[in-house]
Amino acid sequence: MKWMSWLALLSSMLMLVGCASPSAPANRYMLPESATAPAGGSAGAGHLLIVQSPRLAHYLDVDGIVLQLDDISLNAARQHLWAEPLGRQLERGLRARLAEHLPDTRVMREEASLGRSEALRLRLEVERFQGRYDGLAITSGQWQLLAADGRLLAMERFHVEAELADDGYPALVRALGNSWDQVASEIATGIRLHR
Repeated sequence: MKWMSWLALLSSMLMLVGCASPSAPANRYMLPESATAPAGGSAGAGHLLIVQSPRLAHYLDVDGIVLQLDDISLNAARQHLWAEPLGRQLERGLRARLAEHLPDTRVMREEASLGRSEALRLRLEVERFQGRYDGLAITSGQWQLLAADGRLLAMERFHVEAELADDGYPALVRALGNSWDQVASEIATGIRLHR
């Protein structure tokens, strides 16, 4: 009986030591910048475009990078986190990429657009922005282009699958960045067709 109490005490101590040991620090990631050098629209550009903050699917609006484990299971990482909210990174990256693809357009944030009633507006919903169990980075959603008076000029879906160059989260983040490059290119083409 005495040995059972010693065993219970020993296992309790081991559990406390396990809880007290420091956990590994989290890794934080930023989406890479576009592959091309930023050009930016000039102040005297012929067109104005306001990029609204993207609406993210609820499960994407978290700190952890999301992995799709199978056809129905998702997991947000606890040790591999976005360095800043994903929505901000996507908005900033999209503005920079659109400015590269549309040199005749001044691309602005919604907050900087006061008094710009002649500007077109771009709305974006991101439904997927995650790694998938088969080694692909998946980006999908929908964009809408609105005229200055609020009329809908275009509404298109996007879906991009990019292969990971290697295993691990750094490769996943780079592949997601590449997929965002492709999405921006598709949106820029659509804007040119519909404005």
